Amino acid sequence: MAESRITPLSQRAKGGQVREALDQLEGLIVDGLKHGFFELSMACEVIKERKRQLLIKSGKSHKFTIPEEELPR
Repeated sequence: MAESRITPLSQRAKGGQVREALDQLEGLIVDGLKHGFFELSMACEVIKERKRQLLIKSGKSHKFTIPEEELPR
């Protein structure tokens, strides 16, 4: 099988809000899998100064404001 040349986002995001959002998302998924069922939704929009506002809903809501310079390339 051919080896993937794409670096996973989790390895490219070193810190800041992107890292916090990914950590939160991973925790919600793992907890949901342990529980046996869960529902999760996400929404993202561009807000002022070209920042991204990410909203993760799973029981509670978690909001992250991600500056453009933090976006993985």
